[in-house]
Order: sequence, then C-alpha cells, then structure tokens
Amino acid sequence: MSYNIALQFEDGVTRIIPCEANELVADAAYRAKINIPLDCRDGACGTCKCHCESGTFTMGDYIEDALADDEAAQGYVLTCQMKPTSDCVVRIPASSAACKTEVSTYAGRMARIARDSSTTVSFTLQAERPIAFLPGQYVNLLVPGSKETRSFSFSSAPNRTELAFLIRDVPNGMMSTYMRSKAQTDDFMMFSGPYGSFYLRPAVRPILMLAGGTGLAPFLSMLLWLKDNPTEQPILLGYGVNSNEDLVELGTLAELKSALPNFNFFTCVVDRESGHAKLGYVTEHLSPGDLRDGNVDVYVCGPPPMVEGVRKWMAGVGVTPKNFLFEKFSSANETAAVAA
Repeated sequence: MSYNIALQFEDGVTRIIPCEANELVADAAYRAKINIPLDCRDGACGTCKCHCESGTFTMGDYIEDALADDEAAQGYVLTCQMKPTSDCVVRIPASSAACKTEVSTYAGRMARIARDSSTTVSFTLQAERPIAFLPGQYVNLLVPGSKETRSFSFSSAPNRTELAFLIRDVPNGMMSTYMRSKAQTDDFMMFSGPYGSFYLRPAVRPILMLAGGTGLAPFLSMLLWLKDNPTEQPILLGYGVNSNEDLVELGTLAELKSALPNFNFFTCVVDRESGHAKLGYVTEHLSPGDLRDGNVDVYVCGPPPMVEGVRKWMAGVGVTPKNFLFEKFSSANETAAVAA
C-alpha cells in the first residue's frame, strides 16, 4: 500500500510524494529526487528531524540525543526512521532549494468558464493527470500571452483532473481582463505549485471557517475533501461579501450542507440597502459561543482588514482558539468587505 506524504518546505513549496507502507520517508523522498537533510541514516544524529503535522506512522530505532521524548510527543520525527501508516504532512526545516527540489509545473485546458456574476469569474481546467495538493492551497497561474502569474486557491477537491477556481474580477486586472473578455474553452494554461500553509488540519475539534468574497474558494476545497473524508466535528462557515451580486456558489454550499450533516453556513452582505437577511460584517453574526471556550480551529480567508477584524473580535470576547489559521489577499479594489 502506498501513502501520500506532503513535504512542506520553509519557502512555502509543497511536494507530495508516494511512500510505501514499509518504506522510510527519507528513502521515498530520495527516490523522488528530494534530498531531505540527512547524515547518519541510523537515528543517531538528528539531522533529518522534521515535524509530522498530521497522519500516523511508526518509528524505528533511534537514540535520545537525536530525538528527545518530549519532541517525539510533540510530533517530531526522524525521517530516516519514519514509516507511514496513513497519509502524512511533514514540515521540513529547510528550503526546497536546499533539498534540491523545485516546485512542480503543470498544464491544463479550459473546460468551463462562468461569468454569471459581474464581480466574480469561476472556471475549471482539465489537467492531464490528477493534481495532488492539500485542501486550501493555491497555485500560480500564468496569464496567457504574458510572463506574469497570479495566485489563486483551488476551489475543488485534491487528486482530481478537473481543477476549479473562483477569482475576483478586478477592473483592469491582467488575469481578470483575460478571463472576462478573452478566455474560451480549450484555452491552454500553465500553472505551478502547490503553495501555502493555509490548508485543512486534521479535524479533531470544531471548525469555524470565515470567508470574505472569493476567499470562499479554499473553503470549498476543504469542504469537498471533508465530503469524501467525513468528520463528526461541527463545522460552521460564515461567508461575507460587499453586495448581493458578490454572493456565488450558494448552490454548492447548499449541496455540501445536505451531504455533511455537521456542516452549516450563513451569508451576510455589507450593503445596508441589499435587503439581505443578515447585514454587516461576518463577526456581527457570530457569538462567543462559536469559539467554544477556545476548543475550536478558526480558519479565515479574505482581505487583510478582515483578518485583523476577526483578531479584534476574538480579543474583544476574550477567547483564544486552539488554532488560528489565515490567508490574506488583496487587490486594487478589494475592500474590507467583512471586517468589523
């Protein structure tokens, strides 16, 4: 049996490699031409010490000078002695360049493009092979006809050939202009990645997701992954936008709510003239109880003012979540759509 091992490097690059059940992670990395820092290969020097953020594994023999008991209890491993028993995410304390690996480059063709919203474009690329990434991560897409790239999160589940994206239509933006007026089905696009430390951690406690505008994209990826990998933990998504026309993918969210019995979501709109049932910012529609006395993982994706607004709200209610993970994005006209 083979497992997927996501190697997270210090520079944000992620490489996902296969590792057999009885294979050492260090050997699997070497087979993939990735040189994790390594000296002794006997569990004696500690050079290959990394942190296993999620997943299960067994460890071979090693000495305490290489890996102390308290480090092992915190999830640190020696990759020269580590054999996976599930998919794992392993943080490597070195850059991808130092490990002599590069980010992966892929190609795909435009399979679908939707311009139903005046502020948002959604599209799907058909890749040549399934693309492995952690739900919530992003890639850099090359703008056709240029040498410029733009970063966009996947809004689809990992390990598929169909890759979905949800992007803000920025006036005069290079990618936005292409997507709004030039893109057609069967167009060829190049992209590289995956990147990013904003991805779904193991669902071991309640989850609170807060999305601003097209910050919804990585949460769709996470929720679609959870649909195939169910959890009993409750999940609440708050999705805030500036105006009614910014609300997208509501049908997808409704389908996910039907498929995930522990999932619920609400939407809110800043525009006081919108007539929406919930007006204002996302934090105005949360209660201290949503932080569950700190026993919660909070994920936030949106413009920088939104992230700071959520921080301010949590400080105001005096509750610190177990984990607070965020992804900030900005563009020429992106406003603080959901910040308090």
